Amino acid sequence: MERELALEFARVTEAAALSAACWVGKGDKEAADEAAVTAMRVMFDTVSVDGTVVIGEGEMDEAPMLYIGERVGNGTPPEVDIAVDPLEGTNIVAKGLTGAIAVLAAAPRHSLLHAPDMYMDKIAVGPACKGRVHLDAPVKENLREVARALDKLISEVTVVILDRPRHQQLIEDIRRAGARIKLISDGDVSPGVAAAYENSGVDILMGIGGAPEGVITAAALKCLGGDFQARLCPEEESEVQRCHEMGISQVDRLFTIDELVASDDVIFVATGITDSFLLKGVRYNKRRAVTQTLVMRSTSGTIRHIEANHNLDRKPLFRDHRIKLLIG
Repeated sequence: MERELALEFARVTEAAALSAACWVGKGDKEAADEAAVTAMRVMFDTVSVDGTVVIGEGEMDEAPMLYIGERVGNGTPPEVDIAVDPLEGTNIVAKGLTGAIAVLAAAPRHSLLHAPDMYMDKIAVGPACKGRVHLDAPVKENLREVARALDKLISEVTVVILDRPRHQQLIEDIRRAGARIKLISDGDVSPGVAAAYENSGVDILMGIGGAPEGVITAAALKCLGGDFQARLCPEEESEVQRCHEMGISQVDRLFTIDELVASDDVIFVATGITDSFLLKGVRYNKRRAVTQTLVMRSTSGTIRHIEANHNLDRKPLFRDHRIKLLIG
């Protein structure tokens, strides 16, 4: 993929973030998600790419836009797989909390796992810990390896986990091992990526979250040289059948990062909506807004942080949306 695409994709996530940010703290997660999806879809039409959504808002009969299988871009080469989450953290935005981002990943056609919308057990670490952890290893062993790789004591290792009842045993095992825990309410893409950043406050992500988000996180860690392993966790027979329909015959198989993202040509882009482990959220100043976007390419290893100052009066999509909010 041409490097220019990375900056074009940044415009796509910026649009989603600007639209979703209008709903921060307003208690309406559906409206926030709809605003992000609409803006992202509109901006995709301006990108010179022949993209197919492999991870998106759901099936064609469930989602009006950015549905799985939808073609995005203006139809010109290259042909790419697109994984999107226009609003990672709908509850976060509704409640005005930290951790919401607009995110997408892209790779050559047929290289991103077409992950069904179900739970996935995950473990994510940065480059220093690559090859040192395993999803099936005892918790204490994984924490010991992370501590050794990072030249820390286990008591200094920080694990991020979604705050869910299903993680009670995992939390007990981590605390028994002596490590620290940061519980998050929603949105595990940002902390999963943060595990690859020194001084982010995150050393490892563990636990069960969404499968689509897992593939997006794996794409980011592919750019950063980190590691990621996962296993699907279907809860009912219909989800097992869904896996088979999507070409995953061995539902309980362990996926490595190279199986989730089967290409070394990956672009990952995320824009902050609210402040997170990685990025500052959208900041408003009268008729302008400032966004912070992370752009990464695996082929070059380049990591960019782009701070953009947007004149909202010159962006009809956001101008009209803000007027609608003001007049109710």
